[in-house]
Amino acid sequence: MCCTQAVRLGLGVGQGLAQPTLAQSTIGAMTGPTLLVMAAGLGSRYGGLKQLDPAGPGGETILEYSVFDALRAGFARVVILLRRDIEQPFRERVGRTLEAHADVSYAFQELDDLPPGFAVPPGRQKPWGTAHAVLCCRRAVHTPFAVINADDFYGAAAFRLLAGHLAAAREAAGVVDGAMVGYELRRTLSEFGPVARGICRLSPEGNLVEIAERTRLEPLDGDARYSEDGSSWVRVPGDEIVSLNTWGFTAGVFDQLEARFPAFLRRNADALATAEYFLPEVVGDLVAEGAARIRVLTTPDRWFGITYRSDLPRLQAAVAELVRDGAYPPSLWGAAGDPDR
Repeated sequence: MCCTQAVRLGLGVGQGLAQPTLAQSTIGAMTGPTLLVMAAGLGSRYGGLKQLDPAGPGGETILEYSVFDALRAGFARVVILLRRDIEQPFRERVGRTLEAHADVSYAFQELDDLPPGFAVPPGRQKPWGTAHAVLCCRRAVHTPFAVINADDFYGAAAFRLLAGHLAAAREAAGVVDGAMVGYELRRTLSEFGPVARGICRLSPEGNLVEIAERTRLEPLDGDARYSEDGSSWVRVPGDEIVSLNTWGFTAGVFDQLEARFPAFLRRNADALATAEYFLPEVVGDLVAEGAARIRVLTTPDRWFGITYRSDLPRLQAAVAELVRDGAYPPSLWGAAGDPDR
């Protein structure tokens, strides 16, 4: 198995075969979908590179658990999106382990990856948003693919659901065939501060109709509440289905993201120092226009994330419990894992 390759000037080194902890039948074939991991976030509320902090008893990161689950579900490749400034620490801490067990490529979210006629505005420092992050991987992904965040623990069921959908995904008449793994809102909140979630409206058939982005959600007696201004609040039922950037798409979505990016830049001409091109907003527009069909796949698993540094101990305790219950081995990659852990 070829395990790494360079993408958009990225350096790729390392090789190896999957260990016996993963079924050879699922990771040996190169016909499965691709897992695209967005690991370029700044982690401003967390105060550091949460992509690299340990979640498992052997020091494994959340990302390693996601890749482990994806390989078991039948994904064939992994593409990791980084920023140039975190490439070295990421690859030293996580990359070399993943490269020993999976077909790994790297892509990079660059501020100057813009359409012809546009330039990086003065004062722009943060990445252009999640839709731009996916677009930056257009040269690395050529099959149906899933998109996840590096700092979210989704559970094994999410990857099985996405792999099953993507195996049968077909575009017809230019309509993107996609899926989203949805979670109950109450299972995704933090007790340490507000979070952003996309609250979803579904059709009777279980397809996505609309996403309403709420950037300030917090728990409230088993339900939740959100505020747009920080002073007035609206209660939301805790069983609402929300998006956590857990998507599956056919490759035609890249054409849509690329075609719509110039309009986003023109529309936000007066706010280009801070405006972000968000994936849920683009998907919502595609659905509304009939350019995408997104099946919502619900999972009973509990989501865990680390929006705030105080969330980390809760995540580590949850992973330790899953290990005790036999969902994961105590050493994720077995005896042939990273000897420096």
